[in-house]
Amino acid sequence: MVTKHGFLALAPQYTTTSELLSTSARRRGMDVEVLAGTAVRRRGGHYYGGPAFAARVADDLEVALLEPSDDWLATLPHEYTGRHIAMATLGEARSLSRPAFVKPPSDKSFPAAVYADGSHLPAGPEPSPDVPVLISDVVTWAAEFRLHILDGEVRTGSQYTTFGRLDAEPLHGHRYEGAALEFADGLLTTCGDGLPSAVVLDIGLLTAPEHGAAGQWAVVEANMAWFSNCYAADPDRVLDVVLRSAGPRTQLAERDRRFCRTIEDAHLAG
Repeated sequence: MVTKHGFLALAPQYTTTSELLSTSARRRGMDVEVLAGTAVRRRGGHYYGGPAFAARVADDLEVALLEPSDDWLATLPHEYTGRHIAMATLGEARSLSRPAFVKPPSDKSFPAAVYADGSHLPAGPEPSPDVPVLISDVVTWAAEFRLHILDGEVRTGSQYTTFGRLDAEPLHGHRYEGAALEFADGLLTTCGDGLPSAVVLDIGLLTAPEHGAAGQWAVVEANMAWFSNCYAADPDRVLDVVLRSAGPRTQLAERDRRFCRTIEDAHLAG
């Protein structure tokens, strides 16, 4: 348990995760405030919610928002991704002549999806052609898991899909628990320095192309813990990760400074 002090500020949009986290926070003696607008009465707290709203309140809350770097996934060795992944701009991706999975690294400026070719990507001035994107081979995930990471260790986790369909189930006691944790431990030991101390890591089982059965473990993506669904994970342990991922700037560790989202970044994500 990270803290019994301070307060948790929630974006006004209700989610099941915000409800679970607020219950956990109150249980450990924290105050919880659902922000009705941009007026913030207290400083130095913690935050959970979307990046667009964070852009309007982060300065007043004096929170440091941690997020993975845009290119982290593209820098991983193939043994951890199981597919080719490249960093590019949206303008460059529009020249694709093959099907590819294209997504913005961290914001929601356009839908993450498989596009038949670059001509099917959003056109026009918005989003900007200079928006960074990740381009990856099209693959099929037999199962996907969300892991909540704190200081290089998996604190809790949940399966969230099977073959692309929502299928939330706690990682603890899951038939793939041991294999998932073994893969995550190896990845974090090798590449964990490239992630903030509090982060969400999505991993999964790729289907083997020759017969459709579950094959290689691979990284799906990494995300901000302060804007991630906890699915069937333990909300008390999820909260520990969230509190670190969006906490008082005065408590920001030196190793996390390079992962601190700027207000300009947050405005762009809105």
